[in-house]
Amino acid sequence: MLNRFSHYFFNKFRENETEIHELNYLFWECTQRCNLNCKHCGSDCSADSKLPDMPFEDFLNAILPLNKLYPRDSITVVITGGEPLLRNDLAECGKALRKNGFRWGIVSNGLAYNSEIHSKLLSAGMGAITISLDGLEDSHNWLRHNSKSFDGAIKAISLIASSARLSYDVVSCINLKNLHELPRLQELLISLGVKAWRLFTIAPIGRARGNQDLQLSREQQLQLMDFIVESRHDKRMEIQFSCEAYVGPYEKKVRDSYFFCRAGINIGSILIDGSISACPNINRQFVQGNIYTDSFSEVWMKKFKIMRNRRWAKTGVCEKCNDYLDCNGGAMHLRDENLNYIGPCCITS
Repeated sequence: MLNRFSHYFFNKFRENETEIHELNYLFWECTQRCNLNCKHCGSDCSADSKLPDMPFEDFLNAILPLNKLYPRDSITVVITGGEPLLRNDLAECGKALRKNGFRWGIVSNGLAYNSEIHSKLLSAGMGAITISLDGLEDSHNWLRHNSKSFDGAIKAISLIASSARLSYDVVSCINLKNLHELPRLQELLISLGVKAWRLFTIAPIGRARGNQDLQLSREQQLQLMDFIVESRHDKRMEIQFSCEAYVGPYEKKVRDSYFFCRAGINIGSILIDGSISACPNINRQFVQGNIYTDSFSEVWMKKFKIMRNRRWAKTGVCEKCNDYLDCNGGAMHLRDENLNYIGPCCITS
């Protein structure tokens, strides 16, 4: 009974958050260039991307009007790619963001991260960073297609973990090759001083679409859930499953809150070509405008209806599902251009 009350109040909270749709996180796809060629890249990035990096001035001009809608420091800009460290002006971009009242952080594969860059980004006001580590050495290098990627990620993690004022986490893409390594990977991260570890499965989008080596079976997904539940008793490091999917009876056991797809509700993005979207992993069929023709703040306030009103999702397998009120149709990044669900549906059912 207590659990049902908890779900009821959370669903009311989700309705309220959706109605207000306050922007908290804004992803900036600043480049599609990358120094790796990962098997699971959702954006299918490459070293010789034909799309030029977005000029920082274009991005800044698009988001400055947000200062009239939200208090200073209430929005965090998450700089992503591609690999944002390939931009020579990254520190200057960050410094300008802080000057104009935006918190900022980056998502990186860590290969190009070193002590000089670490110091420069901290001095520019970087407050958060996410680094990927996808298994032990062979597994990580296999997924990333680079024999030096594991060493680069470990060096980056060591630098970041040594910085007391930096908010950070390590994320791991769990697949067939690294699932059995999780206990050893956990101990490795703890030995490096890591305090926060986030795990997720690989969505069948971008380069990962159709790659069966990357997808877990239902039994393996349950194995992952059980590992997280057990590991959360170990207080040496905070461990969570990401927000990517509803997990039925594992809700609140594998993360701190119930599943809530915040795409288009609290999370927006500006993509490399100026497209205005929600979570950058969402199918680009659902872009809501473009900063070169539209006002970002107006688009944020008035559009994103498909994410803020999910009644359309109560069809097909969702129509008679007993968990629909909690799942709310699942994660938007697991919907294809026709809104068909392409990921594991309620993986524990």
